[in-house]
Amino acid sequence: MDLNKVYLGDCIEVMKSFPDQTVDLVFADPPFNIGIRYDLHNDKMPYYEYYNWSEKWIKEAYRLLKTNGSIYVAIGDEFAAEINIILKKTGFYYRNWIIWYYTFGQNQRKKFSRAHTHILFFTKSNSNYIFNDKLIRIPSARQLKYNDKRAHPMGKVPDDVWFFPRVCGTFKERIAGHPCQMPEELLELIIKTSSNEGDLVLDPFGGTGTTAYVAKKLNRNFVTIEISKKYYQIILDRLQEKYAEKTTKRRIVSPNQNTLFG
Repeated sequence: MDLNKVYLGDCIEVMKSFPDQTVDLVFADPPFNIGIRYDLHNDKMPYYEYYNWSEKWIKEAYRLLKTNGSIYVAIGDEFAAEINIILKKTGFYYRNWIIWYYTFGQNQRKKFSRAHTHILFFTKSNSNYIFNDKLIRIPSARQLKYNDKRAHPMGKVPDDVWFFPRVCGTFKERIAGHPCQMPEELLELIIKTSSNEGDLVLDPFGGTGTTAYVAKKLNRNFVTIEISKKYYQIILDRLQEKYAEKTTKRRIVSPNQNTLFG
């Protein structure tokens, strides 16, 4: 395994070539199997084909994670329950079922509009894992509203409902050419929480390279995998700063209380 490299190929086959217990954190945003038009991947597999495929890449992720490693999987409504079961069957320990709530949701005509994604947080050990709470604490209502002396002086650990806008076409952060892009601030929160500087972060589904890009900024090593040559080149260009991103720091308010991310 070469560190800080983007691998071109099928994620399961590439992961099979990596040695056991070498990764500290896995973030995965796999295709949701809802018919999104990707460059190469068939996003409309039969149910059991998608289930079995998910089981294969999750088992490889488990093998690669160190004993104190963590995995976060972003997934849609349609298969969130199945991915949760696969993670448990594989041997991971459940930590949180996070709801990423966002603006600019997908409008629907015959059902309620979608404005969230699930992020499943699991660890390989039931007790020994990285969780840098001091790096992610935010002002609490006890501090901001009630001036309660019992409040932790560093604030509180964020809730399991996160508010980050989707990266839409008009955003400065947006990179054209891929149908899905994760917000940098969301990956910042995950990487700061569940890894330390110098650790290795793996993303099996490279996409636009957000995980690798943020890991690099936070002084982590990264390995990411992408099956599409088109998206592979997007990641390489992004890591070389060819998009000259000029994103501004945003103050993002939690939807359920007056606390801030960023």
